Amino acid sequence: MSEKDPIRVFVMHTFSEHPDYRRVFEYLESSPNFFYVNCSNIESIPGSGGKEALKDELRTQIQMAEVVIVPSVMYTEQREWIVYQMNAAQAMDLPIVALEPFGGVQEMPKEVAERASEQVGWNERLIADALRRQARHEETQRWETIEFEMP
Repeated sequence: MSEKDPIRVFVMHTFSEHPDYRRVFEYLESSPNFFYVNCSNIESIPGSGGKEALKDELRTQIQMAEVVIVPSVMYTEQREWIVYQMNAAQAMDLPIVALEPFGGVQEMPKEVAERASEQVGWNERLIADALRRQARHEETQRWETIEFEMP
């Protein structure tokens, strides 16, 4: 993954603003040297065709991605749409990275946990590393460095 070859990411959505949807991109932007292309577009709502047109648009967006992110709290709020997107991603053989509910106040929904290739918490480094592993099979062997003074 490089600036010339960014990871194509689809973040599950319901064609509306959701705090966790926006938060994903805040975290990805704060991860140094992580390059991605957002394949999801909440503003691309078909003018006609109803529910089937929405499903077609979601499939089109998902098809452009290498990896799919599901903010798990959205599952509890919009179960039908999130299940549909998980089904589409799995039918396209795309890995799913599940984000734990923000703030740790809820548990990961069982269905999301079972269908996810990987589950991570809300940490820019964990999210970026999971996307690298799932999309490109890149192993990130980073180490934490802690500096302290000796007495």
